[in-house]
Amino acid sequence: MRPLRLAAALLLFASPGIAQTTLRIGIGADPNVLDPAQSGSFVERVVFSALCDKLVDVAPDLSFRPELATAWEWSEDGRALTLTLREGARFHDGSAVDAAAVKANLDRYRTARESRRRSELRPVSEVQVLDARTVRLVLSEPFAPLLSVLSDRAGMMLAPSVLPMAERIGENPVCSGPFRLTRRIAQDRIEMEKFAGHWNARNIHVDRLTFLPIPDNTVRLLNLRGGQLDLIERLAPNDIPTVERDRRLRLVAGASIAYQTLQFNLGNGPAGSRPIGADPRVREAFELSIDRAIINQVALEGRFTPNNQPEAPGTTYHFPDLAPPARNPTRARQLLRDAGHDRVAVTIRVTNSPVESQVAQIIQAMAAEGGFDVKLEVTEASAAVAAVERGDFEGFIGIWSGRPDPDGNISFWLASDGFLNRGKYVNPQVDALFNQARAVTAVPERQRLYREATRLWLADRPMLILYHHRWFWAMRADLQGFEPAPDGIIRLAGLRFAR
Repeated sequence: MRPLRLAAALLLFASPGIAQTTLRIGIGADPNVLDPAQSGSFVERVVFSALCDKLVDVAPDLSFRPELATAWEWSEDGRALTLTLREGARFHDGSAVDAAAVKANLDRYRTARESRRRSELRPVSEVQVLDARTVRLVLSEPFAPLLSVLSDRAGMMLAPSVLPMAERIGENPVCSGPFRLTRRIAQDRIEMEKFAGHWNARNIHVDRLTFLPIPDNTVRLLNLRGGQLDLIERLAPNDIPTVERDRRLRLVAGASIAYQTLQFNLGNGPAGSRPIGADPRVREAFELSIDRAIINQVALEGRFTPNNQPEAPGTTYHFPDLAPPARNPTRARQLLRDAGHDRVAVTIRVTNSPVESQVAQIIQAMAAEGGFDVKLEVTEASAAVAAVERGDFEGFIGIWSGRPDPDGNISFWLASDGFLNRGKYVNPQVDALFNQARAVTAVPERQRLYREATRLWLADRPMLILYHHRWFWAMRADLQGFEPAPDGIIRLAGLRFAR
């Protein structure tokens, strides 16, 4: 466990003026790469919220609101989106956020070898500069999720001066957010300072910002209670009573569109040829071995929502008739015998978060009764993601922070070209249904298409969605202006310490 940062605390308590203008946020992992084109983890989105403005943002009600673009308009045929850019917005190097800069960024995201955004922006056939503050995205076909895509990493704008760095941009990202990067020490801290030239600088009330990666949930809370942190994300459910009893702290809870999933390797290198990846009967047996409700009650204090789909129960694109099967270890063992196995060994990668590790241990114990010998490989988050990316996994437990459009909650994982399809799942029928759903905006038709796609991939089981999160943040009682968001991202505007 990481020790308390006592020296830092003594310095801050000795200098109250500094403490009032420096916000220290404890995050659950160290970001892998600070380049929106190459990014693939939730914690990077938390850091990018301070560093890199997007073309559009997502409001707490999941509607879209202006950020670098102040207005947008669709063409009548749905094949072009015209954006009006914010007047006076600037990058951290002082250059203007204009249409030429937006085109340069979008063209990189669409075409660069290192970009994971290519599949997200594939329907964009051309980016046109109409004038200094107007840019038009021309589409090869109607694409309903485009605004959702532009509200995430594909909409984050970098200064054109750093784009030639390509794969090395993450070493020194120059963005347009309310804070600019001053120093990063891997596995220790990310330091930023307020960008005085930001268009919303008057609503940024701290001068410095430090992100401190602390994977252990309990240690993050100890640092908050000890005065070494001001705000922590992803408070563990079993730590909630501690925060509620501490008058120096405040708990903020919020609805979430995030889910936890167990992804299998079906074809990414040699590991994809092992029984769990090669045979859907084995994956069905694995699902029959586990009980999502038990996971929620034991590891999550009953505070999350067991679920097998990317959309939360009760929402527009959740399908109650496609519920998960009841736990049946006897049936699971029979399926394994039918597939030619007595028992099946499976290695599951999991990050070194205590909550995720406990979830994995519960799965390990339940799966044993269904005929599986599960080995857990617990590693630091960046190392785990790197291993999964290169195909060195059979199963991986990870989080998806959620998107406002249903396409972003499933196609990134399961479309054959999805940037998170690390297990190389391929189902042409599912791909076709995703493509059809992107091209329409009528909700009943999209529901029909997503339901059929869900029916197909649930039968294939390239991943098992386990539960939907509920967000919990803890912070100093005198930190004001925090606005919870369903995507779990911390927005810095309006945050201030009471005086």
